[in-house]
Amino acid sequence: MAQSHDKHALPHLATFALAAETCSFTAAAKSLRLTQSAVSQRIQELERSLKTQLFTRRGGRLELTPSGRTLYEYAQKIMQLYGDAEGEITGKKSIPAGELIIAASSVPGEHLLPGILDVFVKQYPQIRVRVSVSDSNNVFELIGTGKAHIGLVGRLIENPHLKFRFLASDRMLLAVPPGHVLSRKKKVTSKELTQYPLILRETGSGLRHCFETALERINRSLSDFHIVLELGSNEAIKKAVLRKMGLAVLSQCAIQEDLDAGRIKSVSFADLQCDRNIYVITDDRGVVTTPARLFLYFLDSQNSHKPS
Repeated sequence: MAQSHDKHALPHLATFALAAETCSFTAAAKSLRLTQSAVSQRIQELERSLKTQLFTRRGGRLELTPSGRTLYEYAQKIMQLYGDAEGEITGKKSIPAGELIIAASSVPGEHLLPGILDVFVKQYPQIRVRVSVSDSNNVFELIGTGKAHIGLVGRLIENPHLKFRFLASDRMLLAVPPGHVLSRKKKVTSKELTQYPLILRETGSGLRHCFETALERINRSLSDFHIVLELGSNEAIKKAVLRKMGLAVLSQCAIQEDLDAGRIKSVSFADLQCDRNIYVITDDRGVVTTPARLFLYFLDSQNSHKPS
């Protein structure tokens, strides 16, 4: 005879999977429109049934135990099989659905992600995508606390839990207004740049970090420059440049349309190595949700189609 808890297995597994994906009983409860105590009770029933602990709490976030990770993998397969069976019986094909939360720093978020998502959401129309755009430090925090599934940033950090995948290359250029004395030059040295007012991104941005790192390589620092403004938006910086408030170090991705239209001129650096990579990041303490896995596969397929 089947045990009494068997009839609850599927909804309990679905609740467990959602708690694993959101790293939070509270978030799972909100999504399922249940109380937090109801979610906790379902998890406890699973743990009693399996005679093992499924979650631990570390650093303010919910993490799966090794047993929990094993169960999550099986839960995904079970729910996929149920969806396939339902589709076979009803004649309605199972379509990938769910929520994908992406946190991106400004350059990939404003200039790379829109084109990527334009294709992705057409391919997976049932996946709801939520994107937040901020600086790199905030992206690392959102990924590290489980509040975002995928991150896009323009720099690396030392963190044993974060996995970085290459997405694209980027180059930093000096943005100058048309008619400026430097607009007629192809390259500028860091020493020449110290003679002009400079506008920078805020502390925490990947672009600023990349510029500071490039300066360190030639034994220079920001203290050598006349910094007149620090702004948290590439668009705000471009407008400040056009108003001739100063020159700016900006991503080529961020100013390409302005360069093509002749609104801004760019100058390369003679003595600074200012190329950088854009990365996709995930946290290996969390689980890779179905929408996140499909997005990573999609990015890999897009990169594989690009000419080398």
